[in-house]
Amino acid sequence: MISNDIKTRIVLAISGNRQNYATYAKHAVALGISTSVYSEIKKGNTEQKLSDAKWMSIARRLGVSLDDGAEWKIVKTPTFEYLTSQLELCRAKSLSGMFCDIPNIGKTVAAQYHAKTHKNVVYVDCSQVKTKQRLVRFIAREFGLNSVSRYADVYDDLVFYLRTLDHPQIILDEAGDLVYEAFLEIKAAWNGTEGCCSWYLMGADGFKAKLERGIEFKTVGFAEIRSRCGDKYNSITPPEGDERRKFLLGQAMMIAQANTPEGTDFRQIARRSNGSLRRVHSLITKGDDVSSCGPIHPRRPRI
Repeated sequence: MISNDIKTRIVLAISGNRQNYATYAKHAVALGISTSVYSEIKKGNTEQKLSDAKWMSIARRLGVSLDDGAEWKIVKTPTFEYLTSQLELCRAKSLSGMFCDIPNIGKTVAAQYHAKTHKNVVYVDCSQVKTKQRLVRFIAREFGLNSVSRYADVYDDLVFYLRTLDHPQIILDEAGDLVYEAFLEIKAAWNGTEGCCSWYLMGADGFKAKLERGIEFKTVGFAEIRSRCGDKYNSITPPEGDERRKFLLGQAMMIAQANTPEGTDFRQIARRSNGSLRRVHSLITKGDDVSSCGPIHPRRPRI
């Protein structure tokens, strides 16, 4: 059962998300609700307007937690700052790019936050929409367009609409999970929106390996995709060794310090995470032996 407090948080998130859409109608389509229900919710009338499943769906889409724990704080780590600057530059100039780096350094958080705080920017988790139809229909819905008509019409309407928007941007996270036909469809949509839409692809080392393998075997589309991204795989993590360990631990310290409950030693949590930001989140939010990290003891002054 979705409590009224959680519904209130979701409504606030809906209100904040509204600025990213040209009209209320398009926002309603993106949320998967009718305009009449959207209007009632906007007025604060939430009783019996949506099923619990739909409330949960909207909460997931807008990043609203369904538990009563403290809200997770976004921290401007080096990865966050770097990706933000990349995304803002590409969006402003309608350029495209790629970011390929190791997992668990905060790529997804930075990209989702950028999409959440910028108009006409859509974030896509490609691991959930691997085929060309699911990918294109998802993007269309996120822009507030009809996504259930004949596929050819959905695709044509999306490309046409992107050309009318002010600096649209599509962020494809976990791009390495897309099937080959989806890559070809991205290339086609890219061609149809060149100069007016930014496409930004993200993934781990496997994505880079997939592209390079396709280029090596002269698979149609892969060389063109890399070329449209400037033939460059951007990254921020230093090479293996002490420098990388110091970088990862530094980011983990920043996240842990901002989100660790009062009285718990955030330094221990960061060290136990081995630099994995997902592990930091798990240690803090899942109660994964956080108590064993003990209280913070002030250092005694040297005499």
